[in-house]
Amino acid sequence: MPMQRILIAIDDSAYSMKAAKTGFELAHHLQASIAVLYVIDKGKEAVNADLGVTIEGSRSQLRAEAERTIDQYIRMYDGIGQVFRFMPEGVPEKEIINIAREWKPDLIIMGTHGRSGLTRMVTGSVAEYVIRHAEVPVLVTPPHMK
Repeated sequence: MPMQRILIAIDDSAYSMKAAKTGFELAHHLQASIAVLYVIDKGKEAVNADLGVTIEGSRSQLRAEAERTIDQYIRMYDGIGQVFRFMPEGVPEKEIINIAREWKPDLIIMGTHGRSGLTRMVTGSVAEYVIRHAEVPVLVTPPHMK
């Protein structure tokens, strides 16, 4: 099966940058279409009435961060051609699966923070969820990859 569509799930972490690098290089090598997905995590919304930070203002900041991050990654891999962009709001692991079902990639690429123990038990693992629920192969870049 030829890889014609690659979905790269990112956030603003260094782990994500490694996954994006892998995804862009692979897509370039395979001459595949690329989509970059940055989920605006509603769990990160910060509201503070005393400081005048509203839910709308917080969402606006998160959306701007997502746009900046996607733009930064695309600039780093200039010359790659058209890049599709997705910035849904919601729970990251569920939105990655939703976009994958909608866009129908042949491969999903993402990084992992490499959490273990209690931290992983409490926060869960986005990568693990995606691996278990995706309908296509998932390539996960390790946290200590060079």
